[in-house]
Amino acid sequence: MTTRAYLDWNATAPVRPEARAAVADALALTGNPSSVHGAGRAARALIEDAREAVAHMVGAGANQIVFTSGGSEANALALSGGMRVLASSIEHDSVLAHAGSDRIAVTSDGVVDLDDLDAKLASGRRPALVSVMMANNETGTIQPIADVVRIARTHGALVHTDAAQAAGRMAVDFLGLGADLLSISAHKLGGPQGIGALVVGERASVMPWIKGGGQERGRRAGTENVAGIAGFGAAAIAAPATDWTSVQSLRDDLEQRAVGLGAEIFADQAPRLPNTASLRLPGMGAETLVIALDLAGIAVSAGAACSSGKVRPSPVLTAMGKPAGIASEAIRVSLGWTTTAEEIDLFIAALGEIRGRIGRRDLDRAAA
Repeated sequence: MTTRAYLDWNATAPVRPEARAAVADALALTGNPSSVHGAGRAARALIEDAREAVAHMVGAGANQIVFTSGGSEANALALSGGMRVLASSIEHDSVLAHAGSDRIAVTSDGVVDLDDLDAKLASGRRPALVSVMMANNETGTIQPIADVVRIARTHGALVHTDAAQAAGRMAVDFLGLGADLLSISAHKLGGPQGIGALVVGERASVMPWIKGGGQERGRRAGTENVAGIAGFGAAAIAAPATDWTSVQSLRDDLEQRAVGLGAEIFADQAPRLPNTASLRLPGMGAETLVIALDLAGIAVSAGAACSSGKVRPSPVLTAMGKPAGIASEAIRVSLGWTTTAEEIDLFIAALGEIRGRIGRRDLDRAAA
């Protein structure tokens, strides 16, 4: 009988068996992929096979893939060209750290405001790089990237999209979208942690942060992480076979039952990833709720947390117009390909028990 539930897949997904095996096989090899002898060529072959697999997953050419240490480095590399960076107000911190203070607004459902994007591009004189994520890490809201690209092109701007949460969970077609740069991360789709990639289109150029070698066509120096890349490639092959329809059914059941307990669901009227729910239990701070659920054996995340582990009001919900009090109560529940109905039952039972304690506390306060 299941006694614990891992419902924090947007933070990191369990490593797929195929990826684990690929990493182990790669670690059994000895050889620098830049060496010309047989051992080096064997390591190089693993990298190039993985490059092909990752490229196929996102609809790109293999020569457009630059392997990095993860999604955050991919974002930093994408935004390092010295252009004016115009980012949406709901981007990951690794994007916002490289963007100016003028942000693209979003609607109350967390969808980027295309009119605001158009106006902000029209008001600037410097060449611009627009950064809008493909799907939000907190709410799961899917962004209209094709429309973002269309508007950007009318102003001569380039487009970067952070697809860390989208890749492996929805169709991603880099060439079809017409974007210029796209970031992905292996551990979000069942690969190992510490490996990601930036897809670089024909119109874009990047300024390498790590210099001193010719690896990755001069765009990222340093001996490649052969084992991590091999695991990434294996995960990229396995990911498209995931049945996200059944995952969405579990997510929808969770939301419906949570609403019955008094929860509020955010962005539920917008197109969303099939596995993500952002919700709050009124009167319960996010940090308190995350801890209470953890004590009940259920792993979820607060709406937003910095690296120190301190919870702050979700900047995503704040950008959506939610008051700080409400934004500070948001938690993220995210599912994956091994999530079961029994885990959803555990979550709902725990949420109901916590809700009961809140009700009793409120009654005690009223009586006092």
